[in-house]
Amino acid sequence: METAKRTLVKALIWQFTGIITMGVVGFFITGSATLGWTLALANTGVGLMTYILYERIWARIYWERR
Repeated sequence: METAKRTLVKALIWQFTGIITMGVVGFFITGSATLGWTLALANTGVGLMTYILYERIWARIYWERR
């Protein structure tokens, strides 16, 4: 079973990667750095919370584990 600390570190690294990607995509789609990075930050906040919840739920599911 994963620890909560490991889940948090994985989530933060994943979200850092995602915010950079989303910021660049947001900039190219909107043409505005401010709007692009605002969208990226909003997406990161929602994504971080849902990813942590998702990982913690799956950590409690023993299906197909050995």
